[in-house]
Amino acid sequence: MPANNIEDIHIGQMIRAELKAQGRTMKWFSEAIHRDYSVVHKMLKRESIDLAMLVRISKLLNHDFLRDISEAMAIT
Repeated sequence: MPANNIEDIHIGQMIRAELKAQGRTMKWFSEAIHRDYSVVHKMLKRESIDLAMLVRISKLLNHDFLRDISEAMAIT
């Protein structure tokens, strides 16, 4: 079901779900993006993150979160 607006999308949850689907740990993720575990934990609690970081995470996980957001917003 399409989201009504960007506030309905929780990117932290989306990333967390993808990490789980890939069997990746938070420790692995924090080391891979060169951030302290506590910073990553806080980042994944947020509904939005910096676009450059999202692109970096998308490349790291080989998953297009930008496409997911567009599809959730029903942007054509």
